[in-house]
Amino acid sequence: MAENAQARRIEQRRNAILEVARERAEAGGWPSVTTRTLAQAIGYSQPVLYGHFPGGKSEIMSAIAMIGFGELTAATRAAGEGLQGGEATYAVAEAYLRFAAENPVVYSAMFALPISATFAHADSEPILKEAFEIIVSVTGDPTDDAPTTAEVLWSALHGLSVLEQARRMRPERRTARLRSLAAHFGGS
Repeated sequence: MAENAQARRIEQRRNAILEVARERAEAGGWPSVTTRTLAQAIGYSQPVLYGHFPGGKSEIMSAIAMIGFGELTAATRAAGEGLQGGEATYAVAEAYLRFAAENPVVYSAMFALPISATFAHADSEPILKEAFEIIVSVTGDPTDDAPTTAEVLWSALHGLSVLEQARRMRPERRTARLRSLAAHFGGS
């Protein structure tokens, strides 16, 4: 039982570190997240922080990115559930863009910053494969090359999210853009 209690304390401390890191990043961007400021905010020494995350800030960013992939996967899965064709594509695309807009710092860690995740390989982390499979499932591509179609859809979604964040797209045309994606990728 003592081992279980210790394991719970370690997990709670790890989660507290990630929570504070995410809050600091959301408030001031990733440059505001340092092991020193995290240790001070949590009330632990830097060696304790490194005990949980030997890779320091980059390992913390990677962990937060993986949490983000879990959140994105849950959001897109829920959005597309029970839908088919263009409706599923539209719903998943909208959920993807909403996630990116509501979580810009986490999205940045997921797709713009160097993290330890392995993308597009057989040994990719399961959550990455799961997230990608949701995009594959709504492409409407019945061929063996559906993953390539999904990569094109994913890149379109990523481009839209980046352009929307930078306010380079007309907000009033978002629905039209998503309808166009759904028509192109959703199949019939």
